[in-house]
Amino acid sequence: MTSSQPLTVPGYAHVYSGKVRDLYAPLDDSGTPRNDQLLLVASDRLSAYDFVLDTPIPDKGAVLTQLSLWWFERLEDLVPNHVVSTDVPDVVAGRAVLVKRLAMLPVECVARAYLTGGGLNEYLADGHVSGIALPEGLVDGSRLPEPVFTPSTKAPMGEHDQPMPYAAVEAEIGAPLASRVRDLTTAILARGNEIAAERGILIADTKVEFGLDGDDVVLADEVLTPDSSRFWPADLWEPGHPQPSYDKQFVREWLTSSASGWDKASGEAPPDLPEDVIAQTRAKYVEAYERLTGRTFS
Repeated sequence: MTSSQPLTVPGYAHVYSGKVRDLYAPLDDSGTPRNDQLLLVASDRLSAYDFVLDTPIPDKGAVLTQLSLWWFERLEDLVPNHVVSTDVPDVVAGRAVLVKRLAMLPVECVARAYLTGGGLNEYLADGHVSGIALPEGLVDGSRLPEPVFTPSTKAPMGEHDQPMPYAAVEAEIGAPLASRVRDLTTAILARGNEIAAERGILIADTKVEFGLDGDDVVLADEVLTPDSSRFWPADLWEPGHPQPSYDKQFVREWLTSSASGWDKASGEAPPDLPEDVIAQTRAKYVEAYERLTGRTFS
């Protein structure tokens, strides 16, 4: 999906469009939207620095959807997921799934196995990330002793998520549920790195979303994709500077380079991506999918 207008999906009513995903409710026999399921459609839109870029990345939505489905299978012994069916209308085939409608938790659940990005900035300020004290002497790209839970707020579109101390998570959703999602988030990243390491990829950090199905915690949205995680080639890992990546960090770096001519502090929307950056970004997404799954993307 490359248009700003919602796609018409037969048998479904458009409910909401986020930065890169569109939600539809299935219609019952009377034409009334059901309240127990959603069609989750991954578009080809790409967000960076809290802007949705005007330039889509071809096949991105399909890559994210197929990779998430691959990971869901490998995580289902840790946590149930929201997938009901992959039997979806042809107009969104390959990039949509029918999912349970959940009560989503109001916390961005982030885990870090390596220090970089916003976590690095926090660490350089006072040696902590989300209130967690880390060893001295770490640099950009350092491996952490164990994955740490560094949650953030869920900001409205156009605003930036803010680091959230664990105590604030407990206050928001209660101590038992906070403990559960903390343990699940770090376990998902640890499992992801076990599997990815065999395929020459390091997962530096990841963001996951959870919802409640009654009292049950359910893994939702996407998981361990180039949009929700930082993927690094293991053979090029070298702490002390930013690492090459398989994710949209590639686009972020171009946007903040002199080649783009864009001033991040200006408040203006980023420029369109040039054709070579679009092609290279698509190739990064596809390479991550193929390297992890062992499958050829088509």
